[in-house]
Amino acid sequence: MIELLRGRDLGPDVAIYDAGTDGMGVMYQARGCARLIIVDARAPEGDPGAVFEVPGDVLERPPNQSLNLHDFRWDHALFAGRKIYGDEFPADVTVLLVEAKSLDLGLGLSPEVGAAAKTVADRISQMCLK
Repeated sequence: MIELLRGRDLGPDVAIYDAGTDGMGVMYQARGCARLIIVDARAPEGDPGAVFEVPGDVLERPPNQSLNLHDFRWDHALFAGRKIYGDEFPADVTVLLVEAKSLDLGLGLSPEVGAAAKTVADRISQMCLK
């Protein structure tokens, strides 16, 4: 996804950050931002490449009992960031989820998910230039 966004004119105040599975990184990077867009995979349920756009507050949730870094994901970061940073954390959060074809180990994207990634990159461009 990052590679699809690099080189696009997203506006002067837009930063792209690849957090991987680092929920803490999401929380720290989002502090002070006016808007946050998160892109992630969704577990396969039958429609590979389907794109779901969801307001962040619908998906944010408190961390599980375990607070180790491996268990602290972006949905936890949204919850914790609001609690810790208050008004310094973006109120405008959008999550774009792409349904995976498979979560098996491997390299590359299925054709359906690859096409969806381009759709998501176009959507992010539209959102940034508003």
